[in-house]
Amino acid sequence: MLNEFAALRVRAGLSLDEAANRTGYSVRQLQRWEAGNGKPREAAVKLLQTFSRPLPAHAETRFSFIDLFAGIGGLRRGFEDLGGKCVFTSEWDKYSQQTYLANFACDHEVVGDITQVPVETIPPHDLLLAGFPCQPFSIAGVSKKNALNRPHGFADETQGTLFFNVAQIIRHHRPRAFLLENVKNLVNHDKGRTFEVIHRTLTEELGYQVHWKVINSKSFVPQQRERIFIVGFREANDFTFDDIDLPNPLNGPKLGSILHPEDGTEEIEAPFTRGNIGTVSAKYTLTDHLWEYLQGYAEKHRLAGNGFGFGLVGPDDVARTLSARYYKDGSEILVAQPGRNPRRLTPRECARLMGFDGPKGREFVIPVSDTQAYRQFGNSVVVPVVQAVAEHMLPWLVDRAELAPERLQRKLALAG
Repeated sequence: MLNEFAALRVRAGLSLDEAANRTGYSVRQLQRWEAGNGKPREAAVKLLQTFSRPLPAHAETRFSFIDLFAGIGGLRRGFEDLGGKCVFTSEWDKYSQQTYLANFACDHEVVGDITQVPVETIPPHDLLLAGFPCQPFSIAGVSKKNALNRPHGFADETQGTLFFNVAQIIRHHRPRAFLLENVKNLVNHDKGRTFEVIHRTLTEELGYQVHWKVINSKSFVPQQRERIFIVGFREANDFTFDDIDLPNPLNGPKLGSILHPEDGTEEIEAPFTRGNIGTVSAKYTLTDHLWEYLQGYAEKHRLAGNGFGFGLVGPDDVARTLSARYYKDGSEILVAQPGRNPRRLTPRECARLMGFDGPKGREFVIPVSDTQAYRQFGNSVVVPVVQAVAEHMLPWLVDRAELAPERLQRKLALAG
């Protein structure tokens, strides 16, 4: 977990080397302070404070939530903008913590491994958010378990998985609602048995009203990305996913909306772009060796009748799913460059592709290496999709009378 001095450096968007150059202290000295060895010099602290970006203010608190398996905060973005206050965050990866702290104001510690956190130490909350990793379940019949004098149901079938920890927190704190996010194939994993256990745990064991929907992000961003969103409410209500307002995916944006224009209309952002007109840095263009390998690999599988290969795209296309392995060769999304080898997306373009930035935006702080940034965006959620789900859940998170003026304004805006 980052200490206060390290968090300040991260919020300033500076690497250790950059912070050393700005403050005049050695990298080794900064590392000592970040490790908690000695009190940082006041001059260094004040200087980093001057570089720190102001974090956005949010609306008056309407509901509280916790952010589990937080990654870089994609789920948080959707609910914080609606007046939610995050009271607890858990993320085990130290590099994701850096990005998270660079972009969100936290008045609490970002804890690591959630399996090591006693559930009673987690603050009370109205809403639980969790993009939990799905690990394989093994299911045995209740009768067999009884015959062997082994526990079954909630005590056994989810044991050893990270979903078990989420369920334990729900069971202890009884939040008003939860939102769980996972890959589309969760529904079909192990011939549907995995989802059956999850659903039964949430409904029969924990007593929640549960709904789910697979949503494709191409309604909002130029990326084919399907994820399942599982919503649960403690009290019975008339929530349904049937009437969620989603744009027509056939009319979604194209890749050109998130690519660097490379024509001088975009401010240069090192190390992603350079030169007088903001040309994408040469390091993102594939080497001859890698490009020849990917073409050969694709041809080999084409001849074998397989569908494996690279995804070559242009401004008028919609990309394949960005994955956490994108840093390896970029094969799923390669941007065509006439007369040259194709290139990877830059991390800034990935931020736009995942909706952390608007189409031409650059507000999301990326304080980590390209490798870590690609992993983080590939593991994350598409922010506008979460925002749509959050808006749809909002009437059951707050007093409905409170929403009446907002709904009227939206209706008037649509009518006008």
